This record gives sequence, C-alpha cells and structure tokens, in this order.
Amino acid sequence: MAHNIYFNEQTNQHSFFSVKEKAWHGLGQIVEDYPTSAEALKFAGLDYEVVKKNIYTTSYNSDGQAMDVTNHIKTHFATMRKDTADVLGVVGKDYEIVQNKDAFTFFDSIVGGDGIQYETAGALGKGERIFITAKLPGYIKVGRQDLIEKYLFFTTSHDGFGSITAAFTPVRIVCANTLNAAMHNHSNSIKIRHTVNAKERLEQAHKVMGISNQLSIDLERIFNNWTKVKITDPELQHLIQLAMAPNKEVLNNLEKGQFDELSTCFNNMCNSVYEYALTNPTQQMETTKGTLFGAYNAVTGYFQNVRNYKDDEAKLKSLLYGGTAQLKTQKAFNCCADFFKGELAGIIN
Repeated sequence: MAHNIYFNEQTNQHSFFSVKEKAWHGLGQIVEDYPTSAEALKFAGLDYEVVKKNIYTTSYNSDGQAMDVTNHIKTHFATMRKDTADVLGVVGKDYEIVQNKDAFTFFDSIVGGDGIQYETAGALGKGERIFITAKLPGYIKVGRQDLIEKYLFFTTSHDGFGSITAAFTPVRIVCANTLNAAMHNHSNSIKIRHTVNAKERLEQAHKVMGISNQLSIDLERIFNNWTKVKITDPELQHLIQLAMAPNKEVLNNLEKGQFDELSTCFNNMCNSVYEYALTNPTQQMETTKGTLFGAYNAVTGYFQNVRNYKDDEAKLKSLLYGGTAQLKTQKAFNCCADFFKGELAGIIN
C-alpha cells in the first residue's frame, strides 16, 4: 500500500516515530522508551517552524506577454517550512499558524506533563499535516480482565485546510480496537479554527481532559452494563445490519424486514462483521462472547482489523478524522445503547 509520510531528504529520515513497534510500512524511528515531548518532536521530525510568506504574481501586457512587474497579493499568504523552504499551502491573511512545538506543549499542559506517554507522531505530505497520539494514565476496566487504554489524539495542518482537533479515543488492549463513543449530546473532541488567538485558545483547551475523565467514567459504567446483557445470534446479526446501514433507504428496508432489497455488497460486509463477532479470538472473552459489549466490539474490530483500506493514511482518516469507520462505530454505539434501553424491541426480534 502507498503511504504519505514525509521523507526529509536533508536528514534522510521519514517524519514518523513510534514506541517499540514499527508502523506504517515499517518506516520512521523506533524508540524503546516513551519520550518526553521535546524528544518526540525530534524523533518524529516535527522540529521545524512554519512561517507565512508574501505571494506575488506576474503582470502581463495587453498582448498577453509577461512583464518584469509583479503584483503583491495582499489577501493571501503562502505557508512555508523554514528548514526545507517547502510551500505547504495558501492561507488567508487572518490565518494563524500553530507551531508543532505548541501542539506538544498543549499535551503536556493537559496533565501537567505527569504520566502522559507519547506513542506516535508524524507528518504527512510535505509536513502540511501532523498528528500525535499519547496515552493517558489509568484504564477503563470492563469485567475482570478486559482493559481499555485512554488516548488523546491531536492533529493540525499548515495548509489552510481543516481545524486543530484534539480528541479522546479509548482503545481496547486485547484487539487494539478504537472505541469511538460520544455521549450525553456532547462530542469526544474539540475543534479550533486557525484564526486570531488560536494558540491562546489551544492553551485554554483543558476541557479535553474533562471530556476524557467524564467519558472514562461513563464508558466504564456503560460497557460493564453491556457485558451483562446477553444477545442471541439473530439479534447480533440484525444489530450489525442496523449499525452498518449506509443510508435511510437501507435502514427502512431493514426495519420493514425487506431483506431481498439489500445489496450483495452490504450483505457481504455485514457477514464479515458477523463472522468476526463469532470467530475472532478477541471476541471469545467473558466480556464479549454473546454479549451486547461483544456486538459493539464486533463492529469496531471489523473496521480496525478486517476492512481493507487504500493505505494507512486512509485508515487513519476513516478511524479518527470523522470518516466511515468512526461514523459506523458511533452508530454501533448508539444502536447498542438503544438495545440496552429496550428501544429496538420492535425492530430486532
């Protein structure tokens, strides 16, 4: 598969690091111990500064010939890496750059630099997009042995596209499933636009820690409740179909029991999730086998461990950037929550 990790010809290294395990095609730097933020910045090749530079265009005469006159474009600027002089994008005059080092400072400030563990970080393209994942102290404990680690995921760009995003993402250790779940009508993430005072607003974004603390408490309670709810194979199959439905038309056919109207592609995808639920070793634990929690993990496990993606960047986008995987796992969470409350009794039987 292709990748989009930045390769720095000056250092002869890819801008990516991970702790203990190589990822993303075996590229990047491997470190044995969790680094400090300053070390992680260097390991990932993110220790570069981005600046805004003026943009000029060539003038032409009435015959369409270029003249030795340039026009200064006052409404936009180019963003440029100072170390390589690569142009990363074109932005408006109000765009505020948030430097890579500020992103790590934000992480350190979340927990006072105590206990946070940087696991991966890297740059995509020419360095126009960066991402960081860091593990928070403690676990969400489901049952007696099923542990869920707590991660913060951060991404920002230097090309004028996308917001600064920080999100809480729990990960089930036994199968590395990313368990995206937003509850109580609030998101598990914050987004900050690259406008005036973006850096100051980032520094004040400690509510991410509040989000993760509250979600940790809620998820532990909810997941443990789901482990006590037994679910039959037909119920599991129908729950998977509801979670994987791509649109309202398919959802309406499911609710009406019109299974002949479903496409072969959709049925094959649901069958893959169902097979994962029944046969994957990670689904045979006390907490997952034949339980509502297992049904939820079947959907997350499919997108994490079974589904094929064009490349690793596409997988990252699907799981964490609001792509298909994130949307479907959120839908699976909502379906399981409704099932627990008995609100799907008339649909699943």
